[in-house]
Amino acid sequence: MRVVSMFVDQKPEGNQSEDRAREFGFTVYPTIAETLRCGGENIAVDAVLLIGEHGDYPHNEMSQVLYPRYEFFKECVKVFEEDGKSVPIFNDKHLSYSFEKAKEMVNDGYRLNFGVLAGSSLPVTWRLPDVDLSLGCELEDALMVGVGGSDPMDYHALEAMQCMVERRKGGETGVAAVQLIDGEEVWKLGEKGRWSMELLEAALSRSDTPCGLTDEDGRTQDMIRNGEIYRLVDNPAAYFIEYNDGFKATLLMINGAIRDYCFAAKLKGEPLPVSTQFFLTPTPNVTYSACLVSKIEELFETGVAPYPAERTLLVSGTLENCLLSRHRGHVRLETPHLNVEYSAPTESQHAQR
Repeated sequence: MRVVSMFVDQKPEGNQSEDRAREFGFTVYPTIAETLRCGGENIAVDAVLLIGEHGDYPHNEMSQVLYPRYEFFKECVKVFEEDGKSVPIFNDKHLSYSFEKAKEMVNDGYRLNFGVLAGSSLPVTWRLPDVDLSLGCELEDALMVGVGGSDPMDYHALEAMQCMVERRKGGETGVAAVQLIDGEEVWKLGEKGRWSMELLEAALSRSDTPCGLTDEDGRTQDMIRNGEIYRLVDNPAAYFIEYNDGFKATLLMINGAIRDYCFAAKLKGEPLPVSTQFFLTPTPNVTYSACLVSKIEELFETGVAPYPAERTLLVSGTLENCLLSRHRGHVRLETPHLNVEYSAPTESQHAQR
């Protein structure tokens, strides 16, 4: 595949777009329309890679960065409509900070018959151990642990969790309600059974990066029983997700305890939880990005997304409403508009070699 044109919205000091254009023989155009038409009168590209990240963009009252992914996407759609031709679009990470905008983006793909793929590299990276849930499995509970700042790192963790729980019996039915709690109340709710300590223990057992005592002298540890997790995590956050079919799942963001992303679930009839780590290879070899690029290439070559954009749509809306829950004083919010239904891909999509 060959890059033939590029649009760059902001060019801060150190921007390399012009250098890369000279090196690889493509042109940087001043508008998205000119980029898709390569300076001509009609669309002249076979696919679009849309990355709305970094840069100097405003934040809203919920601390979401207002990246112009929707606006960039709609500029592409405008060209498709004017030229009577559509090509596949990959949108990096969440579709938009707004569920309504994200929904319109997905609907545009159906309306104009072009493939739309979006999302994070976590669902397609390696898993340690190599675990996938059987399609149609009977899930009783699920818990994800993640690290990093709110929007975007909680987005990554939510999508990793979603790529697992969407495989439950009956398929994805959408999200009925959410609530985001942070601070010491998170641990109290765990003790009361709002989320599963057993699943947290199973998820932590897959981490390669336990902090605290392990950092100090290399010892193994049970971070829950020795109390280290409570000492290390200054401000835990719990994202409670209630689905339309009655299933419930929890994301715990536990900065300071570990440095990776792990998942655990309870399957009906199984005595022990199933658990895994979503493996993020260390810098500078961030080869998990190559796992995502392989899916982008599949979209561009076939015109068909290897997994549904509805996953990213649902996660985009779930995150938006979790942050709204926090903004409104950590209230539980019913979300009838998140009635996103879809079926998970039959074949596993994560890297396995």
